[in-house]
Amino acid sequence: MIHRITSRAIVAALLCGTAAPAFAQEAPQAEAQADAGKQDIVVTAQRRSQSLLDVPLAISAIGGDTLANKGISNSASLATAVPNLQVSSPYGSTQPNFSLRGISVANEYNSNQASPVGVYIDDVYIAARTSHGMGLFDLDRIEVLRGPQGTLFGRNTTGGAINFITRAPKLKDTNGYAEVGYGNFNTLKVQGAVETTLVEDELGLRIAGNYEKGDGQIRNVSGSGRDGNSVDTLQGRASLRIRPGNGPLDIKIRAYAGRDRGAQAAVHGLLPFRSGVGFFEVNENRLGLNRTEAWGVAANVALELTPQITVTSITSYDGGSQDLQQASDGSPLDVLNINWRSNFRQFSEEARLNYDGDRLKLVGGVFYGWDRVVTDNRFDIGSALAPGVDGGFFQNYRQTRRSYATFLQGDYNLTDKLVLTLGARYTWDRARYDDGYAYLFAGSVNGAMTPLATTVPCAGVAGTCAYNPAARYAIDGQNNALTGRAALSYTFDGGTLVYASYSRGYRSGAFNGGGYTSSVGITYIAPERVNAYEAGVKGRFLDNRLTLSAAGFYYDYTNQQVQDTRPGPVSFLVNAPKSEVYGGEVEASLRIAPGLVLNASGGYLHAIYKELTLQGTNLSGNDLPFAPRWTGQAGVDWKIFDTGSDALTFSPSVNYFSRQFFSPFNAKNAVGTAQNNAELLQRGYAKVNAALVLEHGPVQLRAWVNNLFDREVYSYGLDLRGAGFPYNFLIPSTPRTYGVSARFSF
Repeated sequence: MIHRITSRAIVAALLCGTAAPAFAQEAPQAEAQADAGKQDIVVTAQRRSQSLLDVPLAISAIGGDTLANKGISNSASLATAVPNLQVSSPYGSTQPNFSLRGISVANEYNSNQASPVGVYIDDVYIAARTSHGMGLFDLDRIEVLRGPQGTLFGRNTTGGAINFITRAPKLKDTNGYAEVGYGNFNTLKVQGAVETTLVEDELGLRIAGNYEKGDGQIRNVSGSGRDGNSVDTLQGRASLRIRPGNGPLDIKIRAYAGRDRGAQAAVHGLLPFRSGVGFFEVNENRLGLNRTEAWGVAANVALELTPQITVTSITSYDGGSQDLQQASDGSPLDVLNINWRSNFRQFSEEARLNYDGDRLKLVGGVFYGWDRVVTDNRFDIGSALAPGVDGGFFQNYRQTRRSYATFLQGDYNLTDKLVLTLGARYTWDRARYDDGYAYLFAGSVNGAMTPLATTVPCAGVAGTCAYNPAARYAIDGQNNALTGRAALSYTFDGGTLVYASYSRGYRSGAFNGGGYTSSVGITYIAPERVNAYEAGVKGRFLDNRLTLSAAGFYYDYTNQQVQDTRPGPVSFLVNAPKSEVYGGEVEASLRIAPGLVLNASGGYLHAIYKELTLQGTNLSGNDLPFAPRWTGQAGVDWKIFDTGSDALTFSPSVNYFSRQFFSPFNAKNAVGTAQNNAELLQRGYAKVNAALVLEHGPVQLRAWVNNLFDREVYSYGLDLRGAGFPYNFLIPSTPRTYGVSARFSF
């Protein structure tokens, strides 16, 4: 077994090394291209500052200016910049599902589930997936860590981690920017930030904001509803930094708040109402709004005890809510309308110690996290009770999770060039699902509900248990986990780094948030686990003109948490016993000539279920959802002229994704059902984006276009036929968008 794993990891690594050059976020960003290959990007992926090329793991780092230049304005756009990353959602940009190297939430869509790709803001773990759909503004950088991060980042990072790092006051001078832009679909965007130094080197404040409003991008032809995929977002952030006497104590306090009121993602549903309707159109009478809110405050307090020892405390409290009105049938009929409502709260505290010695570097600490979600969902189903008699289900529950952990990781220089990394983390997770109840009701869509029968708690078929308003369902769950990392890295005289590593990741057990027709399916299922083997190389070549990184990996992946809908219909959350994932990626940046830089990246992914049965159907050998075999990005930053005070840069790019499935069933249909799962896929496609930027002193003018050729692409699909509805659920992604913006920096 070990021989088989090792051989596959080596093959994957060789594959990466021979792949075509690819887009490298590890290369110097656009802001550093004048001295490409010489200026380091500093990251904190190992909880300490390091040059990105010195970190022995697969990581992409995207600078804040690069985000703006590439038109990446929300987290759902990150897939265009990071190999083997997919972003999907049944709710548009709200509650994105991140898939890294094939590891994702699969066909799970309930708000109580944790993402297997951990999302962080300034090292603060964000539990609520609704808050992951944030607009990106005034960021220092984004770090995307591929592969399990169970040592320094902790639970729920089987796929990896994404850390959004905001700009903090630098305690020098006053600076900022103001930007305004306008695009098609009547889209207005205003963004800005101002930073003031109140006391040089001691006290500074930075305030930033973002506002965007635009019409729907999917035209509604019904004549009685709004257009889909509109934008209406407002966000603000304030960061205060205090460094008394410019001494060893450094305090950073960050507060943020935001809200979104955009229209829901348009749905292609019932087949008769897709006929005669264009791809970027929908025929829907009740297209609703995605109302979300997110807010939080965090304090990062670092104290340098000695030049070698620093202690850090990160304390945060965050909250938010979602009220998603989703017409799920894609028709002017009232077949299925859902109101997803949840409120979120979380608190976390991490205390860690960093030791930076000559040969030994240590990071260790303790962590406590608490989060709660309270959910009230309503499912209106036309003719649910009888022909022409409407009704549906109402669902309520509260989920509370607590996590405790201790961790330690060390880098030891065995020689001047050879470094051994060892790390371990032990986690205790405790969870409770309580105040759970659901009932079948009679009533028109969004009208008053008349309860008819209790369905939770009820062990029978929906509608067979008498209504009991006092009935409640509760269940506890717990699990412990040991995760860790071991790596060897070697740095050659020219600076090239090679490494090999083993990592163990873990995603905590979970409750089934989709159980509302019966309590039979509401259980606590086993945690996911990943044993990951990786080998990689990164460095600069060709007289520093080429920056290159490549990695190959093999995963032994067990217990992926997936939904299984059975007759009743009853939704079960179950474990996929075993999956196999291997592949690789390469990222590169090549300075072809002064002012001409080629960026490219590519990924190969083989992700299949070794053992899985859903709805009594053997799905072994199927691809994991949202796991295309091939992904690739390529772009050019061509500085057409640069006089010192004026510059013009043209940046076209192309992004390619091969075929991907939206369901673990792939194209198979469960026996005895009316499924048409062959529809739940997106075939291979490429999208072209471009930007033209004119800089004149502190003024920047930008013209841009995304999806230049208006490619028709589905971003998400869900089987509803297995639940008894006569259609599948498909989400079209964004059509061509374009616009201009002006930015003034000071």
